[in-house]
Amino acid sequence: MFVDKVRIRAKAGNGGNGCVAFRREQFEDSGGPSGGSGGAGGDIILIADKNITDLSDYHFSPRLVADSGGHGQGKDCSGRSGKNKFFKVPIGTQVYRLSKPTRQLGYQRYRPAAATEEEDFKNPSMLGIPYRTGRAKQALAAAEAAADAESIATAPEAPVDLPERELVADLVEDGQQYVLASGGGGGRGNTAFKSSSHQTPREFEYGEPGEELHVEMELKTLADIGLVGFPNAGKSTLLSKLTRAHPKIAAYPFTTLTPNVGLVDLPNYTRMTMADIPGLIDGAHTGRGLGYDFLRHIERCRVLLILIDMAGVDARKPWDDYKQLLDELKLYNKELLQKPRIVVANKMDLPVAKKNLAAFKRKRKVPVFNISAGDGTGLTKLLLALRKALP
Repeated sequence: MFVDKVRIRAKAGNGGNGCVAFRREQFEDSGGPSGGSGGAGGDIILIADKNITDLSDYHFSPRLVADSGGHGQGKDCSGRSGKNKFFKVPIGTQVYRLSKPTRQLGYQRYRPAAATEEEDFKNPSMLGIPYRTGRAKQALAAAEAAADAESIATAPEAPVDLPERELVADLVEDGQQYVLASGGGGGRGNTAFKSSSHQTPREFEYGEPGEELHVEMELKTLADIGLVGFPNAGKSTLLSKLTRAHPKIAAYPFTTLTPNVGLVDLPNYTRMTMADIPGLIDGAHTGRGLGYDFLRHIERCRVLLILIDMAGVDARKPWDDYKQLLDELKLYNKELLQKPRIVVANKMDLPVAKKNLAAFKRKRKVPVFNISAGDGTGLTKLLLALRKALP
C-alpha cells in the first residue's frame, strides 16, 4: 500500500528528576549533600533516506516516542540521558505542524517542610526510597504525597490544535535531519542548592517534560521528469520503455493508482528520474478522481511531459485534452505552468492519429514530439529533448 500522507503524534522523552541524598560514610555521619541531577530526555529526529519510498510505516504506527532520562542518584551520580530516536522518511517529505508543542516551561522545584528532628534525616537516603522507620518515614511519605500533587497540578496540557497547519520542515536531501520534538532537560539534585548558609539542602527539581505535538507528514515525489496526462494515455507504458521501472499496464483507465518513479540511463554515465503520476480527470483540482491526491507530486518535477493520446482511443479529442490538462494544473497551482514542459503525441502507430495530429497543430500551435510507446518509435529523439530541457 502506497501512503503519501499521514498524521502522527510525537512525544519526546521527559527529563529525569533530581535526587535528594547526603553522604554518609564510616566515621563521617554528617557529610554534605550528594544528590545527582537527572538526565535529559531523548529527541525525536526525522532523517531523509533515499531507500524509503513512502510513509506506510507511520500509517500503521502513528505515535513516535523517545526515551526519558534517568533520575539522579546518590553519591553525585547523574541519571543517564535518554537516547534520541531517529525515524526515516522518504526524500521529499514535508512536515506540517498541526498543534503547538506542549511543554512545562522551566523546572519545578520542590522544597520539603523543615524537619522537626534533624536526627531523623541523618541516615543514607534518597527521595523515593523510604527511611527506616519512625517520624522520618512519616515525613517522607508526606513529602512524596506533596510532590505527586504538585506534579499533577503542573502537568502539561494536551496539544492545542492550530487554526491551520504550519510548514516546519522540507526534507529534500538524503541524510537531511530535522528535530521534530526536543526532549526535556534533567532536574537538579540537592547538591546544586548547597551554599555556605544552606549546608543541608533538601530542594530538588523535577525533570522538564519533553515536547509533545501533532504533525502531518506529506510526501512530494522528487523527479526530474513528471508524466502528466489523462487516464489510459500510455504513461505507464512510456515509463516502462524509458526506465527500469515495471509499473502495472492494462487497457483500462486508472491502472496506475500510485506514483511510480524510474531511472533513465543517459550517455556519459548520467541519469535522470521520471515519475508516472496517476491520470487526471476534469475537476481534479477540486478532489475528483485520483488527481487531487497526487497533483502535489508534480510540484517537485523539474520538467513536465504532457502526454496526449493522439488517437483518441477513449473517444476524446486530443486538443481538448491538452487544454483541460493545462487548466487543471493552473487551478491547482499557477506556478506549475512556469515549469518547462514538452508535449508528446502518443499512439502514433494508429491510423487516426495522423489526422488528429494535423488538427492538433492547427488548434494549439505548440511543438509536438511524435512517439509510439507501444512499439518504441521516436523514443530516442524524445530522450534527447528531455535531457536538453532539464535546467
